[in-house]
Amino acid sequence: MKPKSSARDRILSVAAELFHRHGYKEVGINEIIEKSKTAKATFYTNFKSKEKLGEAWLNRIHDASEKSREKLIDAETPALQILTKYFRDLEKHLKNNHYRGCPYTNTAAVLSDEETSLIAQVHQHKDSVRKFFRQLTKREFSSTKKANQLGDRLFLLYSGATTESQNLQQLWPVKAALETCKDLWQNALDGESS
Repeated sequence: MKPKSSARDRILSVAAELFHRHGYKEVGINEIIEKSKTAKATFYTNFKSKEKLGEAWLNRIHDASEKSREKLIDAETPALQILTKYFRDLEKHLKNNHYRGCPYTNTAAVLSDEETSLIAQVHQHKDSVRKFFRQLTKREFSSTKKANQLGDRLFLLYSGATTESQNLQQLWPVKAALETCKDLWQNALDGESS
């Protein structure tokens, strides 16, 4: 027999689905309460506000993403193969999620200046993705400066491709970004050997 989920887990799961499908700002607390079949008092016992619920939602996504990136970094696979896999996984994610791209980018676009804890989470997540690209390039390039510059460029290509794939509802931006990443990588290798 499957154990019954806690009210907190149920609320978070329903909110995650609604935030993903409609966007953080478009979903109200009452809709979450209704669809999670939870009393209002129970909601507020678990989450003091919608912002606190948003924090828990983004934190759950961040933790899963971090584990995935750590697994890739810890693998003994060549860095360029890891990079290619990361972009291919993005393609699958976009196709499987009807081109809904990065929840952090989507949420950041609608936040007010007062929602500082959510803004901080967006920054933390984006910094961790940037760090991932820098870690990848440091495996290949002896110069930390060169590795960081290339890592930052790859991060920007990845982020831009994610956004444009969502905007256009097509995968070609991800494919083009990956090819550009490979070109940049090869150019950096050529520059290091000359």
